Amino acid sequence: MIWKKLTIETSVEAEELLAEFLEELGYPGAEITDNMPLTEEEMKQMYVDVPLIPEGDAEQAFVSVYLDDSVTGEEIEGIKAELGKELERLSEFMSVGSGEITLTETSDDSTWQDKWKEYYKPFRLGEDIIVEPVWEEYPDKKPDDTVVKISSVMAFGTGTHETTKLCIRMLRKYLNKGQSVFDVGCGSGILAILAALLGAGEVHGLDIDPQAVISSRENAEANGLSEDRIVFTAGNLLSGNVIGASTQEEKERYEKASLGSGIAAVNPVQMVDLSLGDADPIPRKEYDIVVANILADVIIPLSSIAPDYLKKGGIFITSGISADRVEDVTEAMNKAGLKVLETELMGEWAAVVSGK
Repeated sequence: MIWKKLTIETSVEAEELLAEFLEELGYPGAEITDNMPLTEEEMKQMYVDVPLIPEGDAEQAFVSVYLDDSVTGEEIEGIKAELGKELERLSEFMSVGSGEITLTETSDDSTWQDKWKEYYKPFRLGEDIIVEPVWEEYPDKKPDDTVVKISSVMAFGTGTHETTKLCIRMLRKYLNKGQSVFDVGCGSGILAILAALLGAGEVHGLDIDPQAVISSRENAEANGLSEDRIVFTAGNLLSGNVIGASTQEEKERYEKASLGSGIAAVNPVQMVDLSLGDADPIPRKEYDIVVANILADVIIPLSSIAPDYLKKGGIFITSGISADRVEDVTEAMNKAGLKVLETELMGEWAAVVSGK
């Protein structure tokens, strides 16, 4: 989709005030770009697949909003005029940088995809798994290697992050051929696809982000996997489900971390309503393995629901858990009647595996 990108070149000092001003004008969700170095605490909390290296003027910032075709040229000129007045007002008591306002057209998703190709290289994961983008082959393949091909990286989960590596390691350990797998929060689909390539029977990937579903389907196709082998849908598994939350604060946190109350088959993909959940046209069913590479604040409430999707003796593989949240996650699993089988650390991250 082609978007109009309205950008204000400003200062770090003024960036948040301008973002709030845009929200007051009716344009929330401003994108802020600056070169401020991350603190040590922020680095520990980051959950990304590539390193973030700040470059350029540390005081310079850019605040952008994306406008679709419904916003007319006249409205855009009105926004620019209001921003000009606000910049003038702010300049009386702080630096606002150049204050230059620019308008460009961008197919943001494709631009981001092309940029990824510059940095994402094939790599070996363990002794016999290779993750390989379709635009570049791994130079030293072995006959017994399992190769996961990636054609789209428009969603999180490319295999390079410790959390994904931990999940892959646990899938290798616990998955038996022919077993069914449910990947909750599938991202780019790498875990679901690998499960299928390793011999899983039925595989279902679920994500709240429609773009993740599109990306996962593209990646499945790149690996020669048809819908009779692997299915990706958009849905929300936790919406309104705050089992185990004992305080209002916990309930609010769970709702913010919500993955939905049902599984919505989407063809074509449609946006999932996180506040209302979706209809559930696919009957709830039990799987041999449920895997969730998300974050602790999602896994904790998910633990109370996972048993409903696990067969007796089934395995719940989780990662995306910072090391200091392992105890919280294991406690939630125990409360849900799951038996914690093992915990493994890799850097600042952990995987927790439990069984029904």
